[in-house]
Amino acid sequence: MSDLASAAVPGRALSDGTGARAALRRAAPALAVYAAIRLLGLTVLAAWSAADGKSWHTLLTARWDSLWYTRVAEQGYGYAVQLPSGDIHSNLAFFPLLPWLERGLSAALPVSPADAGMAVAWLSSLAAAGALYLTGERLHGPRAGALLAALWAALPVGIVQSMAYSESLFTALAACGVYAVLTGRWVWAGVLSSLAGLTRPVGAAVVAAVWITAAVTLWRERTDGAGLRAALRRHPGLLSGVLLAPLGWCGFFLWVGARQGSFTGYLDVQGGWGNGFDGGLAFGTFIWQQLSGPALPAGLALLAGVGLVLWLYGHGVRRGQPLPLMVYGGVVLLLALTAKGYFGSKPRLMMPAYPLLLPVATALARCRPVRAWWVVGLVAAGSAIYGAFWLNGSGPP
Repeated sequence: MSDLASAAVPGRALSDGTGARAALRRAAPALAVYAAIRLLGLTVLAAWSAADGKSWHTLLTARWDSLWYTRVAEQGYGYAVQLPSGDIHSNLAFFPLLPWLERGLSAALPVSPADAGMAVAWLSSLAAAGALYLTGERLHGPRAGALLAALWAALPVGIVQSMAYSESLFTALAACGVYAVLTGRWVWAGVLSSLAGLTRPVGAAVVAAVWITAAVTLWRERTDGAGLRAALRRHPGLLSGVLLAPLGWCGFFLWVGARQGSFTGYLDVQGGWGNGFDGGLAFGTFIWQQLSGPALPAGLALLAGVGLVLWLYGHGVRRGQPLPLMVYGGVVLLLALTAKGYFGSKPRLMMPAYPLLLPVATALARCRPVRAWWVVGLVAAGSAIYGAFWLNGSGPP
């Protein structure tokens, strides 16, 4: 069985015995590169904001969703705004882990909940970069791991990783959880999946990665002649991980339902925001409107972007990407592309789908180091400029 294939079956790819300190030492250069790229983005943002008469700090901590998270941290749930159209925007739409951390940090340290949210984002983005490095290193070697972390930092909407938003926290928990599945640490996978499920609705993707990989692992053991009990003994903690994985996501979904007096209460809350899932009909209609109107170039660029992410996912599948990554990345992509709502948020919603970057990272890892890092540098510069332009303009709602 090849290394890549064995990684897809966690029970046959258990921990290599290296400790957290050794992993941190190996990841240190990748973390330094990640921090440098994000620092570049923040520097360009600060300069652009100053020239535009705005505060970079306000853009990162006190606009859009950041304000909703801060309000939950300060006042709890129950706040809602009714729009002239009759739609109701309720803070029940926002999952609780980030506001809980904001409240805890602001109580323990002399910082505001908003600044606590930014601190959580900065620290968790580093944790996410470390998990991405370890994932790339395990599958394709150290250079691929470092390039994977760097490419994630240099995404066009990478500036969101530095905002008081939940994307960085979610990606850190999701990437660590998926890595735990890859290395057969099932209980950790379940705990991290549950925490990811308390962070964003797309936490369901991590649950799917745990459950489907566990099911395939047991099925393969059965086909090899092992009984269920023997298979579970060979994969200690698997059943516990499977049971733990959905607790966070399901717990919040059911709590909102009970509070709203309806099993579909959370979906109803999202509907008040104009969000929901329609199989991509609204998104497809939006693209068609761009293609058939005066915004043809924007429509073509949007169509090309969708085609690119679908190609990257398909390429990963064809190259035998490990099952946990394939399931997780596929579900994140599916949920992002089939959701209705504000279509400008699509790139941000796809940001946690880091497995899409693995084919690019591995291709660059095969190039000469100087050429590969020149490419990363150019992409990082473009990301910094776009991020500053974006946040000083429409920005992410």
